[in-house]
Amino acid sequence: MALYRGPIIDAHHHLWAYGMGKHGWLDRQPAPDEAGLPMGDLGSLRRDFLVADYLAQAEGENIVATVHVEAGWSNDTGGEESAWLDTLDRHVVAARHVFRVSLDAPDAAARIGREARHPRAAGLRDIVAWHPDPARSFADRPNRMSDPPWRRGLAALTEAGLPFDLMLYPHQMEEAAQLARDFGTTTFILNHCGSPADRSAEGMLTWRTGLTRLAACPNVLVKISNPVAYDHDWTEESLAAVILHCLDSFGPERSMFGSDAPVSGLQAPFARLLDVYRKILADRPPAAQRAFFHDTSARTYRLGG
Repeated sequence: MALYRGPIIDAHHHLWAYGMGKHGWLDRQPAPDEAGLPMGDLGSLRRDFLVADYLAQAEGENIVATVHVEAGWSNDTGGEESAWLDTLDRHVVAARHVFRVSLDAPDAAARIGREARHPRAAGLRDIVAWHPDPARSFADRPNRMSDPPWRRGLAALTEAGLPFDLMLYPHQMEEAAQLARDFGTTTFILNHCGSPADRSAEGMLTWRTGLTRLAACPNVLVKISNPVAYDHDWTEESLAAVILHCLDSFGPERSMFGSDAPVSGLQAPFARLLDVYRKILADRPPAAQRAFFHDTSARTYRLGG
């Protein structure tokens, strides 16, 4: 049993300058009749989180490159977030980025074409995670993955040769599996372990079953990212149950590490969470550990090395 100490690519995190007022979701407050936001109190995120902040959290952890995932930039219709990222030092942090385009927008194909020409662009995310509780929903309506206009946008992304970052809830996994079958040449990357938000026995069974169905689609990968998002009273054992089901379902060649910093910091410090990953995977072969922590992300997001 050896803890992994090799190079790490963080395949999922965010940056923002809070004072720019571009991330209105950070100021979201649940309505009085709502159960609360799924990630808990967002108060500590209402500050800048820039390259220096990421590097300070990740100091000594052998992070060699990262992938910035769109951070809910408000009303970005012209590549504003991508242009802002280019004002930062992208030597290690945000070496690649996943941009956002609403796939059902009338000009989606043109916008995808413009974004895809950026040399650091490595994918697109258009969140489809819908929940009947408005406080827990990230999308404005259900069944977006089945809408013909949305699918036309996805076809444009496929034509551009870039993967799609897929953020959803477990009850949407059957729809997503059908999408993956219909778009067999598109690479889909499931975010945040498939968001096992319902921690009841029934809810976790729905998550495990749906994850297995998605893993049966060879063009679907998984980011085992932020497993504490919906497990606020987590233990190493509770995280292991999620992390290992993901890894065993997809295999290390289709699994990758992502911190989801700074959001994951709501529930666990960066170094502590990474230490838990290393412990849980310590009994896996060294090649499997390197694939998970580095090689799969390098291949998927064109980071080389």
